[in-house]
Amino acid sequence: MNDRAPYRAEAARLRAFFEAQGAVPVEPAILQPAEVMLDLYGEDIRARAYVTSDPLRGEQMLRPDFTVPVVQMHMAQGAEPARYTYAGEVFRRQEEDPSRPSEYSQVGYEVFDGSDPAAADAEVYALIESVVRPLGLKASTGDMGILAATVSGLDTTERRKRALLRHIWRPRRFRALIDKFSGKEPMAQTRRELLASADPFAGVKVDTGLRSRAEVAERLDALREEAAAAPLSREQVELIEAVLNVREKLPFALENLRDIAVDLPALLPAVDRVAARCAALEARGVDVANLDFEVAHGRAQMEYYDGFVFSFAVEGRPDLSPVAVGGRYDALTRVLGGGIEIPAVGGVIRPGLMLDLMEGRA
Repeated sequence: MNDRAPYRAEAARLRAFFEAQGAVPVEPAILQPAEVMLDLYGEDIRARAYVTSDPLRGEQMLRPDFTVPVVQMHMAQGAEPARYTYAGEVFRRQEEDPSRPSEYSQVGYEVFDGSDPAAADAEVYALIESVVRPLGLKASTGDMGILAATVSGLDTTERRKRALLRHIWRPRRFRALIDKFSGKEPMAQTRRELLASADPFAGVKVDTGLRSRAEVAERLDALREEAAAAPLSREQVELIEAVLNVREKLPFALENLRDIAVDLPALLPAVDRVAARCAALEARGVDVANLDFEVAHGRAQMEYYDGFVFSFAVEGRPDLSPVAVGGRYDALTRVLGGGIEIPAVGGVIRPGLMLDLMEGRA
């Protein structure tokens, strides 16, 4: 068994660094209520969570990360602005690669401050970049808000927009919906016959299955609305493709996005937020001219990121997890705050992986 003392010492060193930046140390419980929290994580984390049952408290889980419980704590008792740091173990099952740890340390820095979101984004990124700089990692950035704004600006039904927004973090499902809404994927014959039926419930005497008759009727109404809606135009599909294909150095990505926004004005506020962040990063000394930006970066990751996203990884080593990741999660605060939203951004570092890289063990 590996000695964990060096990893914990490294985690303590990093947490002390963030405390020196004004962050308050916190330590959420290792055992967390599963019912609410599992819904907030992406499919990958949900599948890898350690879940158990408590006779009094119901389903419980070993914390798979710190951000969600820290947000939950802050929304229950915190005041804005606030900065937090933490260090401790998180737990994730490994079903494909036995060499990857199922328990490892995270150190994080979280900022709850709505006075200047661009400056807060830059603050978190620059501080974490300063920590991992000696490792020479590849930095990547993106913005989930760009794709969300693209979907919101489409000329189609609100129901379709909601479906696309719900699956932004699932690239394959998102693509399948685009194909469906644009008419590229034809409607199944059985569904066509069902919708054409004057009475889909004819001959059915009792409710069967998990859905009530009212729920089935509501679903049929939604299907009829979808069948009657005009397909997404070729131009709109091309706009989505253009946005998803933006992958350049940050200044050039901004130019590209502004060009796309000429045909999709709803995109402009999100592009302006990227521009403000770019200026704030530059003011923090970040070399934005050489900073990679990809609209799709961060997809298929944790679903609570809804704006700026970033990661630091070892270039050429896809077998290794990123050393540090982070992003903006304003919507998460609204979910856990009962409708009250506080702009928030944060990031986490894996001190054990940092130490292994520094000492040549990774």
